[in-house]
Amino acid sequence: MAHIQIKDLTFAYPTNEDRLVLDHVSVDIPQGQYVTLCGKSGSGKSTLLNQLKTVLTPNGKRSGEILLDGVPLDQVDLRTQAALIGYVMQDPDSQIVTDKVWHELAFGLENLGFDQRTMRTRVAEMASYFGIQGWFHKDVDELSGGQKQLLNLASIMAMQPSVLILDEPTSQLDPIAASDFLNTVRKINLELGTTIIITEHRLEDIFHASDKVVVMEKGRVIVQDSPKAVGKYLKEQSSEMFAAMPAPVRIYYGVTKGKDADTEDLSKVPLTVREGRTWLSELFDGKKILPEKETKEQEPDTKETPAIKLKDVWFKYDRDLPDILKGTTVDVPKGKIFALVGGNGTGKSTTLKAICRIVKPYRGKLLIDGKKLDSYKSADLFRGKLAMLPQDPKSLFVKTIVREELEEMLGVKEAAKYEKAVELNGSENVPLDPKIERIAKECDILHLLTTHPFDLSGGEQQRTALAKVLLTEPEILLLDEPTKGIDNFFKLQFASILKRLTDNGVTILMVSHDVEFCARYADLVGMFFDGDIITTNTPDKFFGQNSFYTTAANRMSRHLFKNAITDEDVIRRCLENLNA
Repeated sequence: MAHIQIKDLTFAYPTNEDRLVLDHVSVDIPQGQYVTLCGKSGSGKSTLLNQLKTVLTPNGKRSGEILLDGVPLDQVDLRTQAALIGYVMQDPDSQIVTDKVWHELAFGLENLGFDQRTMRTRVAEMASYFGIQGWFHKDVDELSGGQKQLLNLASIMAMQPSVLILDEPTSQLDPIAASDFLNTVRKINLELGTTIIITEHRLEDIFHASDKVVVMEKGRVIVQDSPKAVGKYLKEQSSEMFAAMPAPVRIYYGVTKGKDADTEDLSKVPLTVREGRTWLSELFDGKKILPEKETKEQEPDTKETPAIKLKDVWFKYDRDLPDILKGTTVDVPKGKIFALVGGNGTGKSTTLKAICRIVKPYRGKLLIDGKKLDSYKSADLFRGKLAMLPQDPKSLFVKTIVREELEEMLGVKEAAKYEKAVELNGSENVPLDPKIERIAKECDILHLLTTHPFDLSGGEQQRTALAKVLLTEPEILLLDEPTKGIDNFFKLQFASILKRLTDNGVTILMVSHDVEFCARYADLVGMFFDGDIITTNTPDKFFGQNSFYTTAANRMSRHLFKNAITDEDVIRRCLENLNA
């Protein structure tokens, strides 16, 4: 008998009952399996996970059945569900409810009514197992994003659940913290036998560990099988989901063109960087590697005034707290995409806040187009000059449907004209503003215009927030984790949007943990460490020199090819050498 059985499950939100978010989904999950759920944004992944715990199940029209150890889930009391089914959400802060680390670890046990002795034992065990002893007595506000997410996981595991559900748990973590977190999840699965159900856009660290991969598209399960079989199926079907596969899988099929991927040869398909490195070594065993043509590095134009200039900027959030920005100095050239990478808590997001006047540095210079930031009036600065997409897209939402969110960004005259038209004819009879229609189409949200923003998936919320920001038509665009929650398919579209903007002279300063995206699309990359930008370079030079802050493609191929940082780079070098 399966540990969890999902039988012919359908679901639609009350705001749009004709659109099935889950369309006859059936999945069996045996005890102790590691199951990865993947698909485009809006494919129904998060909605499906929320069905697996009654207190998280949204209102809507539902049919079908979910069984936990053979018992219908709606017949399992809430206390038992709380003890047996653990859930880690995307946003670490949304799950923390107390002020101290030790209290957060004990909170779930207190609510389940455990005695003091049991609570002390379990809290001590979890603190030791997860390496929390060093910050056991700290305030949770002092923790980094990675520490908060680890605390959430430890708090849940203290209740000894048999099922652990994780919904994009690393979306706000830097690459190293994310890898550490996912390795801990894998360890829990292997050592404790806990059933893992996880959805992630970052598949590099979990795809190979999965017993089963379930791929969803438009609310349906299109394939569920072993990782290698799923990769082969998606390639054969020319599915867009193949773009989400880990780099070793994409590179393998890009080089072999699938000619060696018969059923009996699936063992050859590499899933990890290590397996990919071994496969490449065998592929080029005894062959001489052609030298890469050296490209002349372009010198930056120092005569042109940078769009953004920070010089010796210092900032701290409180007089008694340590500095976050410590002499931050950087020039962001006009019409370029400048990406900032680095660990959680190093000062990247604070830098963006300083540029858009959310926080005020106590020392240093901050110039926009050569003019002091303080000399700009807010009306001039935030209408057509500067705009920011924050890390939490929900902070931009104030209306009841997406269309109203976008129409809020119209100018005063356009908004007054629209409101009068709605008053006379009703909103359903008023055509969409052409500018809104263009941006909504570009951000792939035309089909979401009548949906409440909080009913959207994480990726859909990110796209809607992006559309609102783009409607201000800024000359300088600040992006804080813009690819968070966005699938690989919209990333391609998002990259084309950024390319259109920079072609039109827009300057983009982006903070991101998505090193794959930065490597592929940024013009310059800077490393933030200890409150300052310590190095800046082009993506190939920057990522080609790093060991951890680099791409899977680079780690897999660096023993053969210099500065190959994307899948395309590695595939091109492989084919050049094989055909030489």
